[in-house]
Amino acid sequence: MTAATPSRVGLVVVSHSDMLANGVAELAAQMAPDVAVIPVGGTEEGGLGTDYGAVVEALADADSGAGVVVLYDLGSAKMTAEMAVESADDPSRYAVVDAPLVEGAVAAAVAAQGVSPLADVAAAAEGASGETPATAPSRPSLHLVPDAVTAEILLTNEVGLHARPAALLSRTVAELDADVLVRYGTEEANAASVLALMGLSAPGGKSITVVATGRDAGEAVRRIEELAERGFDD
Repeated sequence: MTAATPSRVGLVVVSHSDMLANGVAELAAQMAPDVAVIPVGGTEEGGLGTDYGAVVEALADADSGAGVVVLYDLGSAKMTAEMAVESADDPSRYAVVDAPLVEGAVAAAVAAQGVSPLADVAAAAEGASGETPATAPSRPSLHLVPDAVTAEILLTNEVGLHARPAALLSRTVAELDADVLVRYGTEEANAASVLALMGLSAPGGKSITVVATGRDAGEAVRRIEELAERGFDD
């Protein structure tokens, strides 16, 4: 018997520009091939602005049963999105998120690909601003983490941890019961965050250090090693 395909949170990208909405949606969709990412940009006449009716239609198109996260570029786009959500039969199925448009869409798409619930996908988008609290706790040295599984992994693909490989790595570890850190040089990133991984700027031909803890730590490291050996399918 074939397992049922899980419902994933959909995304709607609302912009004053059709080109901008489509570009952001294209990038997000590259990170999450199984997530519905619907762009809504410009007016019905093809000018700059937002179209309430088009947003209403996009909400329906993006919702496969798990809800929809809506991202927007400017204040009036937020107003249009909120009006469309309020008119829905069940507004609780939709979340209009205040997040950087590109980074938020990428982070939300990766979270949705991992079948995260609506609240977690919205939180992933909101957390994509890159702001770090001044009182953020320092992390222990990678080599001092108790019971950690550690590996040095060569990035065999030409471009290293750019957008798509970073998303693939992030999606892979999201399926496991493990906390995974990736280090390149003096920088370190949580593997659950595609944006943090991209921020390492780890190029092809160089090695990263992977440290995993938790029940599936060994499996997490093994899967990352396998991804690197395949060149991240680039």
